Amino acid sequence: MAFITCNCHSGILGKAISMNLIIPQQESSKERRVMYLLHGLSDDHTMWCRRTSIERYADKFNMTVVMPDGGRSFYTDALNGDNYWTFISEELPEIIKELFKLDPARENSFAAGLSMGGYGALKLGLRKPERFAAVGGLSSVTDIEYRYQANDSASWRPEFDRIFGGIPQLIPNGNDLFDLAEKAVASGRKLPRMISICGADDFMIRDNRKFNDFMQKIAYPDFHCFERPGIHNWEFWDAHIAAVMDFFVNNQLPDR
Repeated sequence: MAFITCNCHSGILGKAISMNLIIPQQESSKERRVMYLLHGLSDDHTMWCRRTSIERYADKFNMTVVMPDGGRSFYTDALNGDNYWTFISEELPEIIKELFKLDPARENSFAAGLSMGGYGALKLGLRKPERFAAVGGLSSVTDIEYRYQANDSASWRPEFDRIFGGIPQLIPNGNDLFDLAEKAVASGRKLPRMISICGADDFMIRDNRKFNDFMQKIAYPDFHCFERPGIHNWEFWDAHIAAVMDFFVNNQLPDR
């Protein structure tokens, strides 16, 4: 495996950006599986490697892992701020293609993340279904509208206003996962397989249960959700990211 730290320029963001990559050394670039792995609100592009055994998991599943820095953006084109959705969904794949000759077919393309990054990964799957075979979220922020109003996220509200512009703007700007999922199912398009795992004692469990129930209600195809003992921490994410990757590569689900 090769571990690469990459610093380059983003035209969309108008600034230098950083990312880490784990790349198998044996497979040809066209055959490689590529997973975009997104960090949480208080993290950066280094945290997956610092806090988990992601390099060992990448070796096990023979997968290239791309870990970009998404700031505190919720991977969204902010009303007052940077266009991180356009960066993550459009520009970053082109940078990866140009610099590393990685341009995987849909069946070899995946996205995953934790918390804010789970939101970003699920949004990638719902808004770019032609690009991804499967996406997954750990302890994901799934219900932005509820987070606007929840007492335990009061400190997020000014940041949410800067990014999303308020609850009435969530659906028109393509940032509400419930609306995106309903429209995706109604479209009749081929949709990515999806897995969601959250700790039973995580403060995000209410959000995840509501989203899981909704996905089952609208009959999203190949959607799978699991609750496991745990809270919103790295012990939980390290324990379960390998299960997400196993689902991506082998379509293997965790035991119920």
